[in-house]
Amino acid sequence: MSHSPIASPQGLALVARIRDFCTKLPEVAEKVDGFGHTTFRVKDKPFIFIGERDTQVSTSLKTNLTTQEFLLGQDGTAYKKTPYIGQHGWVSIMNIDLVPWAEIEDLIVEGYARTAPKKLVQQLKATIS
Repeated sequence: MSHSPIASPQGLALVARIRDFCTKLPEVAEKVDGFGHTTFRVKDKPFIFIGERDTQVSTSLKTNLTTQEFLLGQDGTAYKKTPYIGQHGWVSIMNIDLVPWAEIEDLIVEGYARTAPKKLVQQLKATIS
C-alpha cells in the first residue's frame, strides 16, 4: 500500500508541529522513506511515521507493548495497531485531533527513548529534567 508524499494543508501542518517538537530531541533526523512516509529517526532508526493517502493523514508512533495495550484498550480509542509493525508496539492514529497534544508529546518522547542509544537517552533526560 503506497502513500503519497504529504501534500494536504492539515498533513503539512502536522509534520511541521511534530518537526518543531522533535528538533528539541538529541540527534533527530527527518527523512521521507521509500513509501512516501515522512519519518523522524534517531541513528537512522524510525520512531514516528506520518503518511497520507487520499488526504487522510495517519501518524504511527513507536511504543512499548504495555503502552500499546493500554491505548488500544480505551473506550472510543483514537488508536489502532499499526499494520505490519504493530506486533512490535507501534500504534497509529488516523485522526490526531482526537488526541490531546500533551499525550502525543509523551508518546514521541517514549518512542524516541525506546529507539535511541543509551547515551542519547541520558542526554534527553538531562534536557527534560
